[in-house]
Amino acid sequence: MLRRNFLCLLGVLAVSLIGSASASALDYPTRPVRWIVPYPAGGATDILARLVGHRLSERLGQQFIIENKAGAGNNIGTEAVVNAAPDGYTLLLVNPANAINASLYAKLNFNFIRDIAPIAGIARAPNIMTVGKDVAAKTVAEFIAYAKANPGKLSFASAGNGTTIHLSGELFMAMTGVKMLHVPYRGSAPALTDMMSGQVQVMFDNVLSSLSHLKSGALRPLAVTSRARLETLPEVPTIGETVPGYETGTWWGVGVPKGTPTEIVEKLNREINAVLAEPKLKARFADLGSAPLIVSPQAFGAFLAAETEKWGKAVKFSGASID
Repeated sequence: MLRRNFLCLLGVLAVSLIGSASASALDYPTRPVRWIVPYPAGGATDILARLVGHRLSERLGQQFIIENKAGAGNNIGTEAVVNAAPDGYTLLLVNPANAINASLYAKLNFNFIRDIAPIAGIARAPNIMTVGKDVAAKTVAEFIAYAKANPGKLSFASAGNGTTIHLSGELFMAMTGVKMLHVPYRGSAPALTDMMSGQVQVMFDNVLSSLSHLKSGALRPLAVTSRARLETLPEVPTIGETVPGYETGTWWGVGVPKGTPTEIVEKLNREINAVLAEPKLKARFADLGSAPLIVSPQAFGAFLAAETEKWGKAVKFSGASID
């Protein structure tokens, strides 16, 4: 009899605890939320997080505080979130570096796909293949033909080893058989300067940093790296129209430590997607050369897995590695 009563009491307590946890998740957030951005303040990544974070603060009645934690190619910020409590109060700004670093770094203290749970997308933006005025090619096909006829004579610039700008070029070479010399710079700005002076011939830069040079005629666009043409540059074809299956670009999203309650994951996804659907935010994203990425947690997880596999192939082809 005593044992039966004890078991009943345990059952009641279990149901009570489950109900309490569910109620807590539904009330979320009840205190400020840290959103770790693994880059310095002021860049496009930081700006996007602050735009979304501001609206989440207004909608949910708690502050979403952006914390810039840069270093080690974004690994410091990612590791901080991996080691945080899985309670929904520490978010990670996810971006292509997470997918790239899984293969680029020989030793990491975490496994991104295993240790970070996907919440939602934020935005995506293509890179754009541009050439200097001294390059005669007017199309991707002409560029490929010229490069194959003149192996080793073309150099492609990037914003640094292991960036999407670098690996977009490596993927292009892998898929076309073209041979070019990679010239890494410390950021896009100095690379673009040398592009315009003719010291390097081609770059797969992000649209935002190249746009003013394209409009001025200092650089010529050959193609965008996205699957579809851009509304802002409808006359510029995609690389995939010439090289089937080619697609790269930059994207941003949100992740949390693995084990975060499902109710919190789903609530954050709903709220973020609602923010991304707002016309004012969509217009602001367009100004930054990007478009909202509205997906479910499951779809974003599948997207992250596919990106990690794709960039892994590009890293392997390039031979790049960081100990």
